[in-house]
Amino acid sequence: MKFVEYKLATGAMLTGYLRDETTEMPSYNTRPAVLILPGGGYRYCSPREADPVAVQFLQAGYHVFTLIYSTDHAPLLWQPLTEAASAILYLRRNAADLRIAADKITIVGFSAGAHLAASTALLWDAAPVQQALGITGTEARPNAVVLGYPVITSGKFAHRGSFENLCGADEALLQTMSLENQVRPDVPPFFIWHTVEDQAVPVENSLLLAGALKENNVPFELHLFTHGGHGSSTCTNEVNTPNKHNNAWLPLCMGWLGETLDFTL
Repeated sequence: MKFVEYKLATGAMLTGYLRDETTEMPSYNTRPAVLILPGGGYRYCSPREADPVAVQFLQAGYHVFTLIYSTDHAPLLWQPLTEAASAILYLRRNAADLRIAADKITIVGFSAGAHLAASTALLWDAAPVQQALGITGTEARPNAVVLGYPVITSGKFAHRGSFENLCGADEALLQTMSLENQVRPDVPPFFIWHTVEDQAVPVENSLLLAGALKENNVPFELHLFTHGGHGSSTCTNEVNTPNKHNNAWLPLCMGWLGETLDFTL
C-alpha cells in the first residue's frame, strides 16, 4: 500500500491510497476508485471526514483519494466544483497508471462536501466547469455518488453558511446550486444517508433530493436514522461521534456500491 499526492492544475490537492500491485492476484490490480470530499461549510475541509472515511473504503478494496478543495476566498463561486470535476478528470485520464477502473469512479461527500459531490454529479457539464477544464464530453462525470447528511437546497431548509461561502450575493448561482432543481434522468445513481435529528442541515435536504431523483427515475437508496447530530462521519469513537446503530450506513453503503459497480472482493 502506498500514499500518493498530486497537485491538480486547478491548484487543489489530491491525496490517495493505492494498493500495491501483485502478480498473485492480477484480477484485483485494477480496482474502482473512491474520491472523498470532506465537509466544513465551504469554510474548511474537515479531517474527520477525510482519512477515517478513506480507511473504510480502502478496507473494502477500493483505491481511495481525498480532495482538499479551495475554501479560503469566499465567495468561492464555481471554484470548488471546477476542482472536484478536475479531480475526476485526473483519475480517469490517469486510470492506467493508477490502476483504476475508469468506468467505476465514485464520489463521496459529507455536508457541504456532499453538496459538492452532488454538484459534480449533476453539473459536471455546466459551461463554467467545462470551459475551465477545456472539455466537452463526459470525462468529469462520476459513475456513482455517496452523500452523508448533504447540503442540497438554498431554499427554506438551507444551511445558509454554506451558500453564503459558496455563492455570496450571486442570486443566479444561488438558484443553480439549489440541487433539487438540477436533477435529470442521465445522472449517476445515489446513496444518501441522514439523521432526522440533524439541527445544522435539516433532513429535508435529503428528502428533497430523493424526491427529485424519484421523479427523474434515477436509481437511489436513502437511509434515515432517528437519532444523531450533524457531522457524524463514520459514527465511531475515532471521530468522537460513536453511534453503533448509525454506523450501519457503512456496511449498507458498501453493499450498495459493490452491487452498483459490480465489484466484490
